Amino acid sequence: MPKWFAKKKKKTSVEILKFYFDENRRWTETEDNYDVLVEIVSSIRPKKPKAVVEVDLFDLITFLTENESIANELSTYLTELFSEKKISKILTDAAILQDAAFFHEVKKRAFAKILPFQHPIDSLEYVLSQVFYSDTDPIWINKIPQVQIEELYDLLGFTSIYETIEQNSVLSEIMMSMSLISQRMSGRALESDVLKMVPEYFHYESPFAAFEKELHLIKDGLHEEESIHSITSDSLSYKQLLVLHKQCEEYVEKAFANSSKYGITIHVNQSLLRIRQQLYRLKILLPLLTVDKKIDKKRNSIRLAYKLIKYNCTRNNLRTFIKESTQLLSYEVTQHTAKTGEKYITQSKMEYFKMFNTALGGGFIVGILCIIKVLLSKLHASDFGYAFLYSMNYSIGFIAIYLLGFTLATKQPAMTAAALIRALQEGMKKEDSEEKHQVFAVFFARVFRSQFIAFVGNVIMAFPISLLGIWLIDLAFDYNIAGTKWKTLVTDLSPIHSMAIFHAAIAGCFLFLSGIISGSVANRDKHYEIYQRIKEHPFLKRTFGKVKAEKFAKIYEMKWAGFISNFWFGIFMGTTASVGVFFGLNLDIRHITFASGNLALGLYGSNYTVDTWMIFWGVFGIGVIGLVNFIVSFSLSLGLAFRSRDIPFTELRSITVSIWQHFKRRPFSFFFPTGTNALTQDGGDKTSQNNSH
Repeated sequence: MPKWFAKKKKKTSVEILKFYFDENRRWTETEDNYDVLVEIVSSIRPKKPKAVVEVDLFDLITFLTENESIANELSTYLTELFSEKKISKILTDAAILQDAAFFHEVKKRAFAKILPFQHPIDSLEYVLSQVFYSDTDPIWINKIPQVQIEELYDLLGFTSIYETIEQNSVLSEIMMSMSLISQRMSGRALESDVLKMVPEYFHYESPFAAFEKELHLIKDGLHEEESIHSITSDSLSYKQLLVLHKQCEEYVEKAFANSSKYGITIHVNQSLLRIRQQLYRLKILLPLLTVDKKIDKKRNSIRLAYKLIKYNCTRNNLRTFIKESTQLLSYEVTQHTAKTGEKYITQSKMEYFKMFNTALGGGFIVGILCIIKVLLSKLHASDFGYAFLYSMNYSIGFIAIYLLGFTLATKQPAMTAAALIRALQEGMKKEDSEEKHQVFAVFFARVFRSQFIAFVGNVIMAFPISLLGIWLIDLAFDYNIAGTKWKTLVTDLSPIHSMAIFHAAIAGCFLFLSGIISGSVANRDKHYEIYQRIKEHPFLKRTFGKVKAEKFAKIYEMKWAGFISNFWFGIFMGTTASVGVFFGLNLDIRHITFASGNLALGLYGSNYTVDTWMIFWGVFGIGVIGLVNFIVSFSLSLGLAFRSRDIPFTELRSITVSIWQHFKRRPFSFFFPTGTNALTQDGGDKTSQNNSH
């Protein structure tokens, strides 16, 4: 093996210290040189920080204990390296939202991941970024035994943060940071959009303002003391500060809880999230003001060092930011879709066949849309023109289905996933592990059979309507509109002769997005009180009267979110192929109901001369397309619902087992209602067991 390929052995911290000492180097001779500290930390840093159980510094501590001169040199080096470095900016800004603009923050953090922002060379942020540059550094540092850290602290002769509170001292920086955070919180909490979320506090003094005043009094008290620069944890002023901090937390939690009542925008969500992060930062810093025992000075100083490293390392954490920022919004969106989705879940036989009838209506309109799309394809237009025409065809059709109360089968999964999660949450409250997911399994059976009958209704109506429509056009105008493209219509349905599965998955994604849009619009309208604005609009009341204005407002509240959702679903469906052409990609959509109509058009277009195998693959493809539509849209919606309610994905295994067991017990319940009350019948086994007990 060549020398240049040989793996270089990692030096230990002791070897690094010996090397610099033997070379007679002095830490103070190399100003602003962090290489020594970087090497020492790198030698301690484990290869897999998350896997290691403990990081042992025994050898390093033993060496410094036996070599006092090296310990003194290292102490001098570290003292000069970190002296007069301000810490307030890390405490007030690092790992805390700096802007209420979500996408701006995402862009900023993502760019900083690739090209980290470089702080001034004389700042503490620069030193920490050079030494502790990995997101995993806080993990392995926390795995160093506290006893060893305290022993190292004593060996290097560090002084506590309570020595002085003069300007630029560590304690002064902490107090200044806390004051700045409290001022920022107080200002943000008094913004109109935030206050709107907590009308309960309108007639009370802001707890944030009271907290700021109390903190200022403690700060003045610390400055008045000549030698004691701390307070005890049982002092009245500190207890009062904790009470006010608790009230601030309750304020924020109340605002988040009221989101279901008043709705919430991403701007308000970010503002509240920032206040929550600042409150948590204060919760970490407040105990640093207290000293009950002498050892607390040392431990608080060490704790501060931990936090400075952690905050600096996680300042650009993108995953945590996105998770925290979108969790509440996704919850509110899925709450709306859960309420909407309940109407798509049948229970009794009457509801089951009612779903079948509304699905027939949906299939009727889709059959007409299939014919119109073929006619539009005959026009000479640009790719943009085709995208516009197809989009309007889809959008108008979907809106008509929605307003007429008909059902488009694949719209159900995106709406019903959140309702299923609600059933899961109810089941998880049970203590019996066997029954824990039974409620979900029973509910899933209801959802599946509702989807099944909707598929059936759509497909068996779309096929004859398309066939009837193309025959009537041929009869009236002696023109077979599918005569030139019948082969494409049939071939595109085959999962082995085309990319039907991939295109069906794209349609499933759009179905999921349409559900998100519906929930987002409903949540936004609730926050901006659109219903109340329309109801009390002076022009509408004066022109049409109060009753009609209220009726119009009610229609808007009930229908607008679905209207917009179906409009955009049509846009997504109609523009996909043109976008694919623009980028040179094979993009298109396949939807089970349209697939059924296209098969009818293809058969008539060929004068029924289609090969038997092509008919087989076409019919088989319709089933596959429907299954993929369902799986993709349902999986995405279920994942969002899981995340919004902070349910671990490990529950999926138990859920799957429970569904399979329920299927083995009652397979027909997944396709047909088995009694007058399907839910009671599905859960009959469980009910009888409970009664027997």
